[in-house]
Amino acid sequence: MKTTILNYIAHETAIVDEGCKIGEGTRIWHFSHIMTGCIIGKHCNLGQNVVVSPEVVLGNNVKVQNNVSIYTGVICEDDVFLGPSMVFTNVVNPRSAIIRRDQYKKTLVRKGATIGANATVVCGNEIGEYAFIGAGAVVTKDVPPFALVIGNPSRHVGWMSEYGHRLEFDDHGFAQCPESKETYRLVDNRVEKIYNE
Repeated sequence: MKTTILNYIAHETAIVDEGCKIGEGTRIWHFSHIMTGCIIGKHCNLGQNVVVSPEVVLGNNVKVQNNVSIYTGVICEDDVFLGPSMVFTNVVNPRSAIIRRDQYKKTLVRKGATIGANATVVCGNEIGEYAFIGAGAVVTKDVPPFALVIGNPSRHVGWMSEYGHRLEFDDHGFAQCPESKETYRLVDNRVEKIYNE
C-alpha cells in the first residue's frame, strides 16, 4: 500500500486521477479507479474493484464494498453503506448508439442508509435517511426515511432503526430499537426518532 500526500491510503493497484478530492483517513483498495472531479469525504472505505465516476459525491464514513460502480449523478451523504456488487444507474433509457451524457439523472442516498448486496437503484430516486434496501432489491421509486424495502420491484415491508434493527410498533405507534434502546414513533406512515430531553 502507499500513502499519498493528502493523508488517504490507496493500494498500489488503485488508480486515482488528478483533480479529485479525497478526505483524510479514507482507504482505497485493490484495482479501484477514482476519477477526476469526484469528491470523497473523510474516513471512507472503498473496497476492491470500485469505480467512482466524475462528479460523484461521497460524504464522510461511507463504506463501499467490492465491485461497486458509482456513476455520475450519484450523491451519498455521511455514513452510507453500499453492499457488494450493488448497482447504480444514471440514464433511464440507455442505448449504445445514442449518447445521453446530458441526460444523467441525480440519485440521492441520504445519511445512514444501507443498500444491500446485489441491489439495483434506478436513477432519479432518493433513498431516505437510515432506509434499508434489502439484498437483491430493485429500487424504482423514492424510499422514505427508515423504510425497509425488498424485492423486484422493491416494496415497502417495514421500518428500521438507525442501528439497523427492524422496528415493531405497538398499538400507540411506538417502537424501541433492541440495541440502542432509542424510541421511534410512526405517524401517518412516517417514522421519526424520539429525542429524550
